[in-house]
Amino acid sequence: MTRNRHPRTKRIVTAVLGGLFAATLITSCTATTPGGGGGGGESAQDTLKKAVDNGYLRVAIANEPPYTQVNSDGTVTGAEPDVLRAVLKTMGIDDIEGVTTPYESMIPGLDANRWDVVAAGLFMKESRCAAVAYSEPVIVSTESFGVPTGNPNNITTIQDVIDNPDLKIAVLTGGFEEGILKTAKVPSTQQVLVKDARSGVEAIGAKRADAFLLPTLSLKDLAEAGGAVEVTEPIEDAPRTGSGAAFRKGDTKLLKAYNEALADFKETPEFGEILEKWGFDPTAVEGVTAAELCKNAG
Repeated sequence: MTRNRHPRTKRIVTAVLGGLFAATLITSCTATTPGGGGGGGESAQDTLKKAVDNGYLRVAIANEPPYTQVNSDGTVTGAEPDVLRAVLKTMGIDDIEGVTTPYESMIPGLDANRWDVVAAGLFMKESRCAAVAYSEPVIVSTESFGVPTGNPNNITTIQDVIDNPDLKIAVLTGGFEEGILKTAKVPSTQQVLVKDARSGVEAIGAKRADAFLLPTLSLKDLAEAGGAVEVTEPIEDAPRTGSGAAFRKGDTKLLKAYNEALADFKETPEFGEILEKWGFDPTAVEGVTAAELCKNAG
């Protein structure tokens, strides 16, 4: 199969792998620990070479369309995995091997070498950026509430939740939205933690929650799939959010090569086609950096 590698990316990967080979000769059996001291015996500096040799990277996803999706045949798709796969192909890495996992397990699993990268709508914030090395953003997103039809409690802002202590808001355990409520000092008694998006919709139907806080497009996807929720307009007092691929802190060579390839890929029509296919605006990410999004509290 012919690979369409961008010349600049090919030079970067070649140089990186050449440097890895030279370093191996010099250091012999010396290995470095991946992540910020996380577990696993695999040398962090070998991740890029191993991926090129094996032809794939292991990727953690959440099965939360339109960010990530697992098809009936087990294949992985969605906005983030599709971009990841396309960028990696330009680097000589032909595919990804998806692993579905809860959000709270993604970073620990990355440090433990259960996967090599997270591409799951794992939105950037201070605590996560301290734990992993993010690529430049692929998606910039808004947040909304999923509410019963007619929005009987008129919930449109985070301040509405703070002002009414009787309201209960469902959020994914370990998700960015849980951090939004904590940062806003919404009491834990008003938070209903759920394991996945479907559970959030069910919490509203069972009247255990008055609203479900989730990215706007995720909620719209749930509504279109038959979920009994109405989606509010984007929340004015929720922070701008965004995500990209998350690597171990020690995988600096892989991150550098990926960011170079991603920058090139963003200039191609295919990048916009992937995002638009999943309902995202490809222009929303223009000028937005990981450094900016990593300033989000939480």
